[in-house]
Amino acid sequence: VINTIAKLAKTCTLRLTVSKLYFILSDKVANGGVSMWCELCQGNFFDEFQMEGVAAEHNEIYLELVPENLSRALKTAQNAKAVKIKLTNKHCPCLRVAVELPSLSSSSRIVTHDIPVGVIPRRLWNDFREPSVPDFDVSIYLPVLKTMKSVVERMKNLSNSIVIEANLSGEMNLKIETDLVSVTTHFKDLGNPPWASEDGCQSSAQGRDLENMAEARIDIKKLQQLLAGQQVNPTKALCNIVSKRIVHFILLHEDVSLQYFVPALA
Repeated sequence: VINTIAKLAKTCTLRLTVSKLYFILSDKVANGGVSMWCELCQGNFFDEFQMEGVAAEHNEIYLELVPENLSRALKTAQNAKAVKIKLTNKHCPCLRVAVELPSLSSSSRIVTHDIPVGVIPRRLWNDFREPSVPDFDVSIYLPVLKTMKSVVERMKNLSNSIVIEANLSGEMNLKIETDLVSVTTHFKDLGNPPWASEDGCQSSAQGRDLENMAEARIDIKKLQQLLAGQQVNPTKALCNIVSKRIVHFILLHEDVSLQYFVPALA
């Protein structure tokens, strides 16, 4: 999971609560930045988990960190007997990753990594709330991500932007258009997820012409980053398109959910 996040963000926020861990990137979409929200249930990753937040009613911790550093530290833990992660304050706040490696003798070998982190004060916590699912025009399941990745990698050599369009009949096209070339890849029979709105009816997409395409042009590098970093192997992958405004990707694995918001280009 952390390898995927390291591909998507140079720095991110780690939010710790009693039951969950969140990795958050909140570049302002309005300013053309992507945002990301990744949620993990701690019970599926840790045998023991103890944390104390700022106060009983705000039992959370928000840290700023470089995911690549955490990813490197965890690479040494691949054959480990045990891994401990704790927040320390030696010379500065650090996430300490202590890796107990198998040893031939009776004494254990422990490798320790101290990863500098910034502690985010409570007054800024509201900047890191879960983004709401936009009121989309079309929601569609994605094709096999490996296939999509190879298509996007070829297109990346021809254009800096890509148009994603889809309809409610399970059809999706990836298109690039330049002065010299126009390329479209068609996907069919992908299926459209059923979304219930708050009043229990089908979502806003109801009443829309099933064949009508919703489209958004996005930065091809941002899409490629998402596909290239995919090590989560999602059991479900879908995307919601708000025409000409935003593409919202959701990747779901048993105990991990990753949301990635890419704003449309003008």
